[in-house]
Amino acid sequence: MKVIWSREEDIQHDMYRPYYFDRLSAGLDAAGKPVAWTHRIAGSSIAARYIPYWFKDGLDLDAVEAAAKPPYALPNIHVDYVRVEPPGVRTAFWRGVGPTHNVFVVESFMDELAHAAKQDPVAYRKGLLGHNPRALAVLSLAAEKARWGSPLPARHGRGISVQFAFGSYLSQVAEVEVAADGSVKVKRIVCAVDCGMYVNPDTIEAQVEGGTLFGLTAALHGSITFKDGRVEQSNFDSYLPMRIDEVPVVETHLIKNAEAPGGIGEAPTAIVSAAVNNAIFAATGKRLRRLPFDTDLLKSSS
Repeated sequence: MKVIWSREEDIQHDMYRPYYFDRLSAGLDAAGKPVAWTHRIAGSSIAARYIPYWFKDGLDLDAVEAAAKPPYALPNIHVDYVRVEPPGVRTAFWRGVGPTHNVFVVESFMDELAHAAKQDPVAYRKGLLGHNPRALAVLSLAAEKARWGSPLPARHGRGISVQFAFGSYLSQVAEVEVAADGSVKVKRIVCAVDCGMYVNPDTIEAQVEGGTLFGLTAALHGSITFKDGRVEQSNFDSYLPMRIDEVPVVETHLIKNAEAPGGIGEAPTAIVSAAVNNAIFAATGKRLRRLPFDTDLLKSSS
């Protein structure tokens, strides 16, 4: 006998991706470069329950991955973690685990620093990656292939993000259009990948496309809410996957080298939300600081 949960049962009784709250601050020198960086992460610890050796002295190694060691030159950095468990809701791993939240936070904040320093987001990042040639290479390639800096129509924008996670370096440029009603249309994603030595580039391209759309679905639609102790979403009419008419063009550009192979299945899921978020700011001048995006904040006031 084979018993399968219905989709409604599965959505309403699953273990969910953790909810995190992050607080960041930084100090900039006269040239706009960070001289101090602090990042506090509060949220559920999956590792404490399922991988105890990842949870030591109150620190969850997964919860701080891609935050504790960002790819940038930050001379004074302090990252800490506070365990906060939601009452009555069990959490579990998602496709991309810790970096899926940390890359969004770090790369969105990095864009805010570039804006505060009155510098282009790509140029600002390049100034902090001179010590990290592989990260600099994917950033430069993604920007080149996306024609960074070329003109766009009104309420269109490009945003960039960079990450080192799962043993691989990625950079993505997202191009978006934000309508007057606040709706976001992602037009194009350009991804540069250095995952070390690879064998089958077609497989990498497929993983980048699938992982990008998975992360994009979560950024645009992936909300689970509770009312009277029950999950409100029950099927794909209320817990939305991306529809085919929403799917952007996804381009993948590989850097070939003889470095040790890294992972690729979860990496594009982690990087896409920050690129889209930064593109939304470029299009509208409005910052979004939570996932999924609250597009009501993007409605035109005119």
